[in-house]
Amino acid sequence: MAGIPLYFVDLQDDLDDFGFEDYGPDCDSMRITAFLDIPGQDNLSPLARLEKYAFSDNVFNRQIIARGLLDVFRDFSNNEEDFLTVMEIVVRLSEDAEPTVRTELMEQIPAIAIFLQESRPNFPTAFFEYLMPIVVRYLTDVNNQVRKAGQEALLILLEQDLVAQSDIENKVCPILLDLSAPDSDDEYKVEAVNIICKMASMLSRTTVEHLLLPRFCELCSDGKLFQVRKICAANFGDICNAVGQEATERLLIPKFFELCSDSVWGMRKACAECFMAVSYTTSPEVRRSKLSPLFISLISDTCRWVRQAAFQSLGPFISTFANPSSAGLYIREDGTLSIRPPAQDVNANPCQPSSNITSVSSSANAALSSSEQPMEIKPESSTEETLAEVNTKLSENPNEDTRKENSDCCTSPGEDVSRLSQGDRGGVPEVTKDSSFPGMHSRSAEDLFSTFLYWRPPLPDITQELELLQFKTEKHNENCSVPCNNCVASSEIKKVLESLQEHIDDPDVQAQVQVLSAALRAAQFDSVGDCETKKMEESSDNLQNKTISDEAAVSDAACTQVQESTLPTPASQDNISDQSATSLLKSSDSEEHRETSAFLRKEQENNPPFEDDKSKLQDIIPQPLLDQYLSMTDPARAQTVDTEIAKHCAYSLPGVALTLGRQNWHCLKDTYETLASDVQWKVRRTLAFSIHELAVILGDQLTAADLVPIFNGFLKDLDEVRIGVLKHLYDFLKLLHADKRREYLYQLQEFVVTDNSRNWRFRYELAEQLILILELYNPNDVYDYLRHIALTLCSDKVSEVRWISFKLVVAILQKFYANNANALGLNFINELIVRFRHCSKWVGRQAFAFICQAVVEEECMPVDQFVEHLLPSLLSLASDPVPNVRVLLAKALRQTLLEKAYFKSVGNPHLEAAEETILALQSDRDQDVSFFATIKLKQGNMDNITIEKQT
Repeated sequence: MAGIPLYFVDLQDDLDDFGFEDYGPDCDSMRITAFLDIPGQDNLSPLARLEKYAFSDNVFNRQIIARGLLDVFRDFSNNEEDFLTVMEIVVRLSEDAEPTVRTELMEQIPAIAIFLQESRPNFPTAFFEYLMPIVVRYLTDVNNQVRKAGQEALLILLEQDLVAQSDIENKVCPILLDLSAPDSDDEYKVEAVNIICKMASMLSRTTVEHLLLPRFCELCSDGKLFQVRKICAANFGDICNAVGQEATERLLIPKFFELCSDSVWGMRKACAECFMAVSYTTSPEVRRSKLSPLFISLISDTCRWVRQAAFQSLGPFISTFANPSSAGLYIREDGTLSIRPPAQDVNANPCQPSSNITSVSSSANAALSSSEQPMEIKPESSTEETLAEVNTKLSENPNEDTRKENSDCCTSPGEDVSRLSQGDRGGVPEVTKDSSFPGMHSRSAEDLFSTFLYWRPPLPDITQELELLQFKTEKHNENCSVPCNNCVASSEIKKVLESLQEHIDDPDVQAQVQVLSAALRAAQFDSVGDCETKKMEESSDNLQNKTISDEAAVSDAACTQVQESTLPTPASQDNISDQSATSLLKSSDSEEHRETSAFLRKEQENNPPFEDDKSKLQDIIPQPLLDQYLSMTDPARAQTVDTEIAKHCAYSLPGVALTLGRQNWHCLKDTYETLASDVQWKVRRTLAFSIHELAVILGDQLTAADLVPIFNGFLKDLDEVRIGVLKHLYDFLKLLHADKRREYLYQLQEFVVTDNSRNWRFRYELAEQLILILELYNPNDVYDYLRHIALTLCSDKVSEVRWISFKLVVAILQKFYANNANALGLNFINELIVRFRHCSKWVGRQAFAFICQAVVEEECMPVDQFVEHLLPSLLSLASDPVPNVRVLLAKALRQTLLEKAYFKSVGNPHLEAAEETILALQSDRDQDVSFFATIKLKQGNMDNITIEKQT
């Protein structure tokens, strides 16, 4: 009572009369405005009293009125005149000078609007005239808390579809556009862009595209506040989804590129997190040609947090390339993955040998050509083979650390990284005859840096070839008129190397020094070969057309590294100017491409490629994306990117596998095996929970060959891993052949034993799975193997496990009699009678009564078999000394047995015995027993009165 005068000074004498002191946060059932009904000394009507305290000088009185407006409307909404009076009070109260009163009022607006919509036929008019203006006005309130309350109320109203389209376009949107104007206050602008992004998904596409999208594009380029750009980046996917594909590609994708290259790493991180949502809205062509190179730049960002977010989004981004028609699978309406019927299955031969890339590409292309939505593909098997051979040869020299961490540095250093994912679906880029690179020297430093290519196969040692070519150059130096632009490039690279020496202790800088060292040798090689290239140009025009695509991927990778490695760390970015990158760009021309291609072709002839590198090629997604995904299992990634990067790889692996299809499983097989043997149990647990989905994707042949061994390993793993296998045990086993499935019968018993005996939910899950697994085996196997597990679980120490196990017993009986295995069913019944009916513990006898009741409810066995083998033992429980057993017997007889038509028939010899038992139980000395034996419960109330399961 100490705080009451603070609220109602004028009603102190009336408070005790209606018990207002009992009101508190937990007293939801009490009306806040109950004091309005208490006659006081003022002799005012409730409505007049409401008006009195709504405009009282005491701010706490006004707060209570604002907080209880919903109750006020419930009391006065029946009378139209009183309703209008209350509305006018609300409007006046919304102009209160105290911010807390306005906040309390705004928090009640959504609930009031919902109530009025349900109770008043003229709701639109009342809401439009009275409540909506308050919400709009509070969006520009001077108090921060009031504005936030108004924003939350607006979102709720939009979500409930309570705001008319005219109000949105004529009242809400103009206010938000004014608040987000360039000359608006910073705090208002941040709040406005936040509310614009949140409400975009609740508005019509036309409204968003015509009214909000232009302003959103302006805000994405806001150079004053990075908070505004960060909000735009974080909600970019929602905006793309709201406006659709056409507006996204025309207006939003250019802004997305700007945000992905923003100088603030938080913006780039937000872009990486929403990349999948943006990709989902674009066309396959834009996704492949524009978004893929952009994602590569994020995944090789200088900031670790950006790289971490990009790697976490890599799997989801790859999944947007999925084409169900080409994968032979589709998602049902309930969200489950299902195999497409054979007539529509395009993957007729899922087990393609990894050694034959040409055949894999051909089958994939044929599959895609017959899909429902074919994608444009330009396959060139010879190009793919050449690229595989090059990469294989480049990885043959493991002794050179420099050549281990960079790739193809002997090629022109001017190719843009954006060409890595363009061209055909195999990831081999298309290169025109004149390889120019416009606009590269105008790109920002962050766009030029990339650690992605450090992981690609290296070039061979060309030291001896360099010496030989230098000798030839001296011999033909007088006849050579070609300017050696690469000499300039070499000098620029030397300057960069000198500037990096002060940061040589940094591991990243050391790796980049190695890259630049290789690039320096490559530039020297190119400058020496310029003279011979000039002469070769006249006689190799035909050869150029054949080999230009072979060396394109190598050239792309090398030039990007040389350009991007000029920015090793944020500390040294200022020291390395864009002039160095510009100089490197000038050193590339078509003659150098041909010389490098000729050299690589010689290396390919002398050194055949490894099949392992070929097996990683595919034509579904850009190859750089797959290469980055496969590198997530590299231990170095855990140190430089994220300690849980392997877990993210495992989490998204089913989606990546679905995207690639079973014909490209060879690309992921090694990665999956690496993850399955990861030292972190969380990684293995993630795989265990999704192995059944992967089995659907791969089909029975690949599952038996590649997944079954891993599945067997999970069965012997920690309980944290085994529970993932156990939860979907039925889903996995049903995909195996009958002979392979039968091998797991004996292993199922191992699930009964857990690392921690208190982990009873593990055994509960086992019982639930066994109920489903019964259909996969014949009655003899069920009797020989699963019967023992069921009986063991029925004797568990935890009651929850026992009760679900009783249902398993009933399912086993149903399995026997449904398959005409009456002899096995009779043997099982006799075992149940011995184990439970004659159990020395009352819990076992109670279990027998429950099993009999469940048998009758499920009708899992013929009624004549029941009355002959189970009914006598069940009725004998009437003399059990424990009331809990007799209670369950009474329920079984009254609620289940006597309700069956068989026992209602006249002249039934077993009916008399059952009725005698019921009469005896009705006169039982225990009150609960007599109650359940007498009362005939309705089916809907049976569960509510069920006896608590005994421990």
